[in-house]
Amino acid sequence: RRFEMMPEGYFNMIFMDIQMPVMNGYEATRAIRKLPRNDALSIPIVALSANTFAEDVAASREAGMNGHMKKPLEVPQLIAEMGRWMNAG
Repeated sequence: RRFEMMPEGYFNMIFMDIQMPVMNGYEATRAIRKLPRNDALSIPIVALSANTFAEDVAASREAGMNGHMKKPLEVPQLIAEMGRWMNAG
């Protein structure tokens, strides 16, 4: 809900937890991607999950996420993923 309340371009990237109460990360990503905003389709969304089997990564991609990172996070991998997407534009 926070994304749709902020002006376009406010966020550079979203790290999306998969297991959240009320709406899971897949549902939240689908909702963001459907918003009538210019940045809704282009903002990088990266999944955060302890589940990293091939089917989990595929589910993230099918939901519209750009990447999938395992938890617990390791700082070098976090920095690399941020650099990948922040320098992509």
